[in-house]
Amino acid sequence: MNSQTTSTGATNVYLVGSETSVFSISGLQVRLLPVLATIGLGLLVVLPSGYVFVLLTKHSDLQSGMAAQWALLANHAVMLAIALALIARISRGNFSEYGLKWPKQRRYVLSALLWGGAFGLLMTFVDYFPQILRHLPPPDNLALTPGSIAAWLFFEGIYVGPTEEIPFRGLLQTFLMQRTSGRVRFWKYEMHVAGVILALLFAVAHLFSFWTENFWLALGQQIYAFALGILYAYWREQSGSLLAPIIGHNMSDGVEYLLMFLMTWAWR
Repeated sequence: MNSQTTSTGATNVYLVGSETSVFSISGLQVRLLPVLATIGLGLLVVLPSGYVFVLLTKHSDLQSGMAAQWALLANHAVMLAIALALIARISRGNFSEYGLKWPKQRRYVLSALLWGGAFGLLMTFVDYFPQILRHLPPPDNLALTPGSIAAWLFFEGIYVGPTEEIPFRGLLQTFLMQRTSGRVRFWKYEMHVAGVILALLFAVAHLFSFWTENFWLALGQQIYAFALGILYAYWREQSGSLLAPIIGHNMSDGVEYLLMFLMTWAWR
């Protein structure tokens, strides 16, 4: 561990690397209690919404696709409502503090569109590599009807962004940023350690895929989930707004579903 004095006279303590290193971690102060509190907030958001999903699908025929669509819409609506209520309570109505505002300077909209599209391609390749090799449709049983296509593209390309980014990058990232300190830098890019912690927690939450999926497929999903978490957190912090994370999230998921429909149409 080493320290360096900045031009203002403050001392940066480097846990990893230094001011001139390609990669560094500095000023790290992370206590266990804020991390546990962040996990608790996350559970307050996802557990009730998960219960709603299970309740709506318990006696439904998921093979039809319509039950899953309505259940997911309700699931995400509950998740969003709980997150907004928690933000209102914790911030005492100061929603802009939690990223619910228009960015003042750099908006990262173009970056979100380009990176979102690129990750949509990558996610499709990782998630459906066996099907792509054999020219088989995705095993999601997507119906090629106008209603099904419109519903899924609306959900993945418009609805999912705000309903997931407000809870995760809005509520959880801001909450943890306010209660921890530390900067992680790679090359010329730097961000608060809270964004990295959330990306790691998100990846850990998906470890069950190693028991249900092929090892290499599950590993690929962990890697791109962590990378997306880093990107969304970086855009949220640098712009002060959730606009770019929402656009990037919608773009990546929307592109993947569009490609899934194309594969279903071409290879069914």
